[in-house]
This record gives sequence, structure tokens and C-alpha cells, in this order.
Amino acid sequence: MSLALATLIYEWRRYLAAVIALAFSGMMVMAFSGLFAGIIHTEFATWERSRADLIILPANVKSLVNSDSSLPARVKPLIYLNPEVVEAEPIAENGAQWINIPKPGHKQVQTFVRIFGVQPDRNSVTMPTDFTEAQRIALMEPGAVAIDASQQAALGVGLGDKASLNGNSVWVRSILHGYQSPEQPLVVTSYQTLRQIGLERDGLRIGPLMVGLRDPKRAEAVRDQLNAGAHGAFRAQTMKEFNEANEKAVMSEQIIGLLLGFSVFLATLIGIGVTSQTLRGAILSNIREFASLRALGISMGSLRLIVMELSFWAGIAGTLAALLFTFGISLLAGGIGLPISVRPPTAIFVCGMMMVIAIISGAMAMGILKKSQPADLLR
Repeated sequence: MSLALATLIYEWRRYLAAVIALAFSGMMVMAFSGLFAGIIHTEFATWERSRADLIILPANVKSLVNSDSSLPARVKPLIYLNPEVVEAEPIAENGAQWINIPKPGHKQVQTFVRIFGVQPDRNSVTMPTDFTEAQRIALMEPGAVAIDASQQAALGVGLGDKASLNGNSVWVRSILHGYQSPEQPLVVTSYQTLRQIGLERDGLRIGPLMVGLRDPKRAEAVRDQLNAGAHGAFRAQTMKEFNEANEKAVMSEQIIGLLLGFSVFLATLIGIGVTSQTLRGAILSNIREFASLRALGISMGSLRLIVMELSFWAGIAGTLAALLFTFGISLLAGGIGLPISVRPPTAIFVCGMMMVIAIISGAMAMGILKKSQPADLLR
């Protein structure tokens, strides 16, 4: 074990503030970016978690964020011309007014909800992969809807309760998990129920198409084949590309970009300021030990390396703590309807940022070593 690591472990209380500052800085950036990513992936949860291999969008549209994604109805038969395609169903989304039927002593809730439609057939291309068989069967009942567990209080209903969507009676037949939204509550139902309550109508235009293939491993090849024959009528994407495009579109929004930039700036400022001062204080408290090392013939360069290694190990500890704190925050936020989704590239960037902060802080704290004069030991 190196001298720097042994010092950090033995005198961990002196370096705890530096570790916490680094952890807080990293957690702040990961939590902010994860919150924005989580919101968009929750908004499109029923589609992103579907069994589809491809999605068909208008030629000039890359994501469903702030864009008109409707397609001419004539596009659907064109997709079936490819022999690899086994199913193509349009995305069904709408909005409606929700009114619960309150029980005695409870308040009536009147709010606006977003409705997502799925085809509740077994292995349907629109059916989310995390739906259980019981949930699938429950949605086959006319008038059945499913809501997220975190939205029960906001909607004023529980499992089995009756409510109204645009004046049409519906019943909560399933409780979901991971479909919460910080904006409008999400309600999932079947295409049949959507038609019964007048929210899904056949017309000249349809929503983006979810496409299932015979061999999902050939998704990229089929995508290229469909795009080659589209002639500008549509654009095919793999589901991975679709998910990434939605997230990128949200992150590129000006206000979100400013918030993320400010969080990175603030985290860097806090991290460097607190960590460098903590390291300076810790080194100053051990200045006689450093003076003893110089008296034994240890060069100033070697002492500087010890300080840099101390900052390195503090950075490692802060990084691990940041990941742990972020995980805890994501669990707490999920319980109140704020989804946090931290992607590996984001986590890698933040971890690298914290290590840079730790190294810079160590370099700023090295100046205190000038006070480690061997002559001071004689006083």
C-alpha cells in the first residue's frame, strides 16, 4: 500500500470534506442530466419498451420531440412489401379529460391525461415487453385502462375503480410501474377502447409505424432496404436510434442546454474550491510529517507526487460516492414520479470530470509544501 493511500485511509476524517464535495458535484450533474433523460424516456415508455424492431417516421423527422410525426395512411401497405416485415401498427396517442368517481369522503379529481394505445394481442409489436400476461389480458376488456402506481393519488383512483375519459366510462384494471410522468399522468389502454371512447379514428393520416421483423438481428439491414425504397415518403430507424434521437432532441433544447451547462460549471466550481482547500488544510495539519520526510532526504518532487496521489485517491472515493448517491436519489425520485435515467456515456463523462477536478485541486494544494522546512522540526 502506498504512503498516500495509507494516509487517506488512516486520516479519512480530514479528507472527508473533499470526498463529499466531489461526490456532490458529480451527483448534481448526473442527477440533472438523468432527470431530463428520464422524463423523455418515460414520455415514450410504451413505444421504447415495445417489441418493435423498427419505427417509421416522416422523412424529415428524426424524433417525436416537438415535431409532426404523422404519416400518410398509404405508407403502411408499402412497409409490408418487404418480406422481412411481419407486423406494422401505427402509434396511438391522444389526450383526454380525466374525472374520477370519488368514493364517500374523497375528493373528485379532474385533470388532463395523455393516453397511449397498445394492441393487447400476444406478442403484438406495440405491447411493452415489461407488461405481464395478466396486464395484457386485463387490457383486452372493453373500457379497461392501466395507470402507474405513482399516479393513483393524483388521479384519485385505485385498482378496480371507475373513472371518466371525455365523458366515457373506463375502469382501472391494471397498475403499472415505471410509467410515471412529472407532467401529465399517463394512461395506457387498448386500441379497441380508444375507438370506443372516440379517441382513435381511421383517416388519411396515421401515427408513426411500429414494425416487427421475422429476424430482429436483421433490423439494420431491413432499415436500409426500406429507406432505399422510400423515395422520400418515410424514414426507417432502429429502436435504438429512435431512443437516442429522442434523448438528443431533448438535451439540445436551449433551456435544457443552459441548465446542464450551468450545473457543470457550478459543480466544477464547488468541486475545485472545496476540494483544494480541504487538501491544503489536511496537508498543513501534517506539515511536520512532510518536513520529516524532507529531513530524511525525500525530494520536493517526491512530496508533490504524494500530494497528487492523495488527490487521485480522493477523486476515486468521490467518484464511487457520487455513483452511490445518484443511485439513491434515483430511487427516491422514482417514488414521487420523477424518473432519473443515467446513461453510461453521461456517467463516464462525469466520472472523468471529477477525476480532473481532483487532480487540479491537488495541483493547487501543492504550494503548501513550501512550509515543510526540516529546520522547523528543531523548534
